[in-house]
Amino acid sequence: MNTLFDKIWDAHVVQHVDGGPDQLYVDRLYCHEVTSPQAFDGLRDRGLRPLRPGRIFCMPDHNTPTHDQDKPIADPVSRAQVDALARNAAEFGLTHYGMMDPRNGIIHVVGPERGLSLPGMTIVCGDSHTSTHGAVGAVAFGIGTSEVEMVLASQCILQPKPRTMRIRIEGTPGPCVTAKDLALYLMQQLTTSGATGYFAEYAGSAVRGLSMEGRLTLCNLSIEMGARGGMVAPDEVTFAYLKDKEYAPKGADWDRALAFWRTLRSGEDAVFDRERVFDATAIPPMITYGTNPGMGMPIDGTIPADASPKALQYMGFRSGERLLGKPVDYVFLGACTNGRIEDFRAFASVVKGRKKAPGVEAWLVPGSWEVQRQIVAEGLDQMLAEAGFAIRQPGCSACLAMNDDKIPSGKYCISTSNRNFEGRQGPGARTLLASPLVAAAAAVTGVISDPRTL
Repeated sequence: MNTLFDKIWDAHVVQHVDGGPDQLYVDRLYCHEVTSPQAFDGLRDRGLRPLRPGRIFCMPDHNTPTHDQDKPIADPVSRAQVDALARNAAEFGLTHYGMMDPRNGIIHVVGPERGLSLPGMTIVCGDSHTSTHGAVGAVAFGIGTSEVEMVLASQCILQPKPRTMRIRIEGTPGPCVTAKDLALYLMQQLTTSGATGYFAEYAGSAVRGLSMEGRLTLCNLSIEMGARGGMVAPDEVTFAYLKDKEYAPKGADWDRALAFWRTLRSGEDAVFDRERVFDATAIPPMITYGTNPGMGMPIDGTIPADASPKALQYMGFRSGERLLGKPVDYVFLGACTNGRIEDFRAFASVVKGRKKAPGVEAWLVPGSWEVQRQIVAEGLDQMLAEAGFAIRQPGCSACLAMNDDKIPSGKYCISTSNRNFEGRQGPGARTLLASPLVAAAAAVTGVISDPRTL
């Protein structure tokens, strides 16, 4: 029997090039403002139009400010990129969710929440964290600008078929252990190159026990292990999440889709190129200490003796040192990793009845306007306001230094985003990746804290 990945991939192969890549049909192309301008220029230069414009959705997210979105963007570079996407979408007849559009947000949050990303699909975007969409049971991966042009023109892409890898996480996670902790633990164990060349399928009782939001977080971070993408077989959790979404099938079409989606799983005798099994009960709340997402440790542990001296110098840490109790300057809740409603609920559960610590700057950024509406509907905004926190407007925000939300040089930021590279959040910024619970604990104590103690 084939793996789930094989089933979806093989069903989308238009032709196989002997000794070369597959020509793969693409069900959904997402375009944001950063990697698409040159692709659209390429279409113009060749006098081409998108082959299937109805399968292409555009929205700005990287460069959008998280305040005053009803006003012109102050930064000229960001404004030029956002405006270019709007013009290109209009010229080529593509669906565009611009700033202040109630459907706008981070593309990897909006896709699943609107039912644009569905089981069995092939999904691409000019962004590495496209792997997020694999959580619905799709083959989703990031592509380069020239490949974006290829998909715009032909609705196909030339891709070598990755090898398959199954990562099973069995058991019940302990208190305050989230999907983010599972992912940081996997990266610590496998390293940031441990899944290179593979497409990962996450399985096991701990994965099945995750909410849809948790699965999206897990798949989002697949790329940080070097994987081409990650996916979770669709099940009742998936179907309940997708039902009645704007672009999900309706009525009899839903029944037919559901019947097909239930077949999307790896067979009992499916053979993977590689398999790894992990015990969820052994995974603690995690935090990173270095300058790649694989440099992780238990929140109550010590920095490893073999830690990179270069990374420690940048971060201002020493091997053998504990991070608990170290002062924090900034806290960032958001990004395509942890900008969903479940993440805001988790953050609020820790800060409820407490106050934001003096001296901590906290940026709480919903992943979409839909998430922002849910925050208000559930009264989380009021609860957070009472604790001294404000909700910003949607966007990629402080995940990367492409907008106004930059961490100053030398400052420490507990971030729920996906990367902690040198300068990722701003020149000289020091990023510690963690879950929304760890971020919330730091926000109310002013220091790195174990959420289990709160």
